[in-house]
Amino acid sequence: ALSLVQPNGEQWRMAMDDTPIFPVATPQAFLALQLATAPDPRTGKPDPDRVARFLAHHPETQAFLDWQRNAPLASSFANGTYYSINAFRFVDAMGEQRFVRWSFVPETPFEAIDKATLAARPANFLFDDLVTRLAKGPLRWHMIVTLAEPGDPVDDATRTWPADRGSIDVGALTLTRAATEETGACRNITFDPTILPAGVAPSDDPLLAARSAVYATSLARRDGEPAEPSALARDPAARSAR
Repeated sequence: ALSLVQPNGEQWRMAMDDTPIFPVATPQAFLALQLATAPDPRTGKPDPDRVARFLAHHPETQAFLDWQRNAPLASSFANGTYYSINAFRFVDAMGEQRFVRWSFVPETPFEAIDKATLAARPANFLFDDLVTRLAKGPLRWHMIVTLAEPGDPVDDATRTWPADRGSIDVGALTLTRAATEETGACRNITFDPTILPAGVAPSDDPLLAARSAVYATSLARRDGEPAEPSALARDPAARSAR
């Protein structure tokens, strides 16, 4: 998640993921997915028949699960690529529009982690790794904007665009230090992907409006709860890394 603040006060907030696609295309399908995968009170696990019925009606979700199962997993936050997933509009001064997606591609060489070892690793190993890397120097990602062509799906986050689409390296993000929620600036904020500066506008993807509403509700609920130390703040390694 990123919050970019311009000199004139405009903000650009992004909430990205390390997958190029999303498991469902609509808010209604997302709700149906949650209901289908909710644990059965008797077993504590999702009902396989209920999940199978959902997947039979949502081949896009099965495609996502297949991708997730087969794709290599980054060994670090530092060498992962992060995707906008949804499409957006870039609008010039004359009102001309171009549909885009973007990704943040790391300068740190990609290394895959052995998924079979995940259960045996410490809960915060990715955070500890990031702190160790930052102690040695900044980390950088390039923002790559991909341009849609006519006919590309711009309102369906479950579908990728062809690999030959044009792309532009528009700049670099440099990460120089880390802080816990208590000392940083990301605790009382919603990374609403529809908070955009002039020149950037949402597409007609129905997930964008739903994400905006859900994130706002989540923030309101958190604001009504007592502020407790984050898991990292309770971790001795994290406290020493502030």
